[in-house]
Amino acid sequence: MSIAYLILGFVLLVVGGEFLVRASVALSFKLNISKIVIGMTVVSFATSAPELLVSLQAALNGSPAIAINNVVGSNIANIALVLGVTAIIGAIGVDRSFYRLNWPVMLLFSGILWYFLYNDKQLIAVEGAVLFSALIVFIVYLIKSQKPTDELEEVDDALAVVSNIKIFIWLLIGAFALYFGSEWLVEGATAIAEKLGVSQAVIGVTMIAFGTSVPELAASVIAALKQEKAISLGNLMGSNIFNIGSVLGLTSIIKTIPVTEVSILTRDIFWMLLFAAIILPLALLPVRHKIGRLKGFILVFLYAVFIYLVFKG
Repeated sequence: MSIAYLILGFVLLVVGGEFLVRASVALSFKLNISKIVIGMTVVSFATSAPELLVSLQAALNGSPAIAINNVVGSNIANIALVLGVTAIIGAIGVDRSFYRLNWPVMLLFSGILWYFLYNDKQLIAVEGAVLFSALIVFIVYLIKSQKPTDELEEVDDALAVVSNIKIFIWLLIGAFALYFGSEWLVEGATAIAEKLGVSQAVIGVTMIAFGTSVPELAASVIAALKQEKAISLGNLMGSNIFNIGSVLGLTSIIKTIPVTEVSILTRDIFWMLLFAAIILPLALLPVRHKIGRLKGFILVFLYAVFIYLVFKG
């Protein structure tokens, strides 16, 4: 039954996240919010909703290891798995904003998270507020530095003509799917951890983290196979920044998240920092400004090593 809860939770999170993104973007158009603001705020927050609901549900249910490692594991999966697999299918270009803004900010957020957790073995409301406030500053800077001619492909213009009733229905479906999906996912994952004799931290950094990264992986692979612009490094960096700033930031504001599993500080978060740091040399060597097939294989191989070491204990 716990496996059924886990699978159903995954499915509901994917469905709920998709409906919430559509409803949020359509509602933003109704409120005459510009496409630039929609793409950088509304879409980003909506796509972080599954991680946020899972982490919040885990924290409230007394499973703080899942709350933290859901984000740590998702950030690892975004770089190693999503970027790696997509690069294997088709090379990804590295633009100037990666070096000037996205990569340094992602590394900064990752480092601050490590310091907050290492300092007192918990993430308290004040620290959560710092993370969330830093995210808002980052978003404001992004919006102000955005050129009017820049296009944001993730914002669908067709959603501008959606009726109010349809938006309301989408919001309801998204809210219910995310609520029950997060509840069942945490419940199923916790039960599986107990049956397998592994810690909740292991389940959080592997199964749950992979599950919340599945929509992004699927979308990236499909786009790459169609030879469209699959993903940008900026989008993945932004996703990792949002995961730390909004998911852990908001969750810890609502409820303090203690570090209950020593592996979070001795292993998992260092893997997250490693994958955050390794992108720079990969982007520069040996072929500059491009993440190609060989680099993609390296990332996926390192992800496999990480998963093996996690389960090996």
